[in-house]
Amino acid sequence: MAKLFWLEAVLPLGIIAGMLCVMGNAQYFIHRAAHGRPKHIGNDVWDVTMERRDKKLMDQYSGAAN
Repeated sequence: MAKLFWLEAVLPLGIIAGMLCVMGNAQYFIHRAAHGRPKHIGNDVWDVTMERRDKKLMDQYSGAAN
């Protein structure tokens, strides 16, 4: 029984790991509910600006083609 002293740390570590998973999943589901799609990893202000620019250019191109 003296060799199982590490077992005392398993329950707190499990609780901490579980809470980290819950927090991460909560952020995912809240963002998906608010925006309708999952958050892209590494999507910063520059990426958003380029996405808007690309969308504007595609709208202009499709408007000119008609």
